[in-house]
Amino acid sequence: MTTSTEALAGAYCVVTGATSGIGKEIARELAAAGAHVLFICRDRARGEATLVELHRESPSAAVRMLVADLSALQDVRAVAEEVYRQLPRLDVLINNAGTHDLRPEVSVDGFDRMIATNHLGPFLLTNLLADLLERAAPSRIVMVASESHRSVLRMDPRTFAEPGRYGPIGSVAVYARSKLLNVLVTQEIARRWTSRGIVANAFCPGLVSTGLVRNIPMGARLFSLAERTPLVRSARQAAEHALRLAGDPRFAGRNGGFYSTTPGAVLLPPSPHRFRTGLQHAVWERSEELVGLS
Repeated sequence: MTTSTEALAGAYCVVTGATSGIGKEIARELAAAGAHVLFICRDRARGEATLVELHRESPSAAVRMLVADLSALQDVRAVAEEVYRQLPRLDVLINNAGTHDLRPEVSVDGFDRMIATNHLGPFLLTNLLADLLERAAPSRIVMVASESHRSVLRMDPRTFAEPGRYGPIGSVAVYARSKLLNVLVTQEIARRWTSRGIVANAFCPGLVSTGLVRNIPMGARLFSLAERTPLVRSARQAAEHALRLAGDPRFAGRNGGFYSTTPGAVLLPPSPHRFRTGLQHAVWERSEELVGLS
C-alpha cells in the first residue's frame, strides 16, 4: 500500500460513503498520504464527526465534506456542482457508497432505492464529474462492486430500476443486480472514456465486517463466527485494494477490469455478462435515460 499512497500525495480525490467502513478507511489513508480529500456522505452529523476525526489524525490534511443522498438525483446534481466549485481537477473518484435494503423502498425519483443508491446515483455523479476527471488525465475511477454480481442470470436493461416486492432473502438478488450494474458500467466507461485519459476498474473487497454486510439475512450471527477466521477482512484491509487501484503505478494501464479479493475467486469463471458488450451499452443508454442525461 505504500507505493499506492505515495503516488496519491497531492492528488484531488472524491470518496463517497466515507463516514464508516471501507470508505472511512480509504479517506483516512488518503488524508494521511497528503491527498486533497473531498468525501460525500448522507448524514451530516456523522460526516462532521468523521471530519473532526480525520483532522485530528492528520492535522495538516486537506479534508472537506459534502452532504448528499445518492439515491436522490437532485442531490447528486447539486453535490456535483459543489465539487466543481471546490476542486480544480479530479485525479481519483472512488464510488464506495452503497446500501443493502432488506425490504423494498422507493426513491424520491420513483426507482428501487437500492438500485438508485448503488447504481443510478453513482452513475450520474460519475458522468457529471467526467470533465473534472479529464482535466486531471490520466485519472482513475474505482468502483466498489461485489462477487455477488456473478449470481445474476438475467439482466433486463428496460426494467432493472423498477420498484419490486421482496423480503430479506429476495433482497440479496436485488443487491447482486446493483453490483452487476456497477461492473457493466465500469467496462463501458473503459470503452467510452479511454480517449479522455480516464481509467476505470471495479473490485470486490471480499467479506468485510461492516454494517452493510450485517444487513444480509443471518449476517450478524454468521459474521460473529466468521470474524474469527481469515475469511473476513477488516475495513482497513479492504481499503488497501481500493487504494491500489487508485494510485499504484502498476494499474495505470489497466482499464475495465474486475478484481476480486475473495479467496479462490480467481478459479471461478467470470460472469458471462462481462462479455456482453451489447448489454453493457444498453445498460448505459437506459441509465442515461433514467437519470436525465442526453
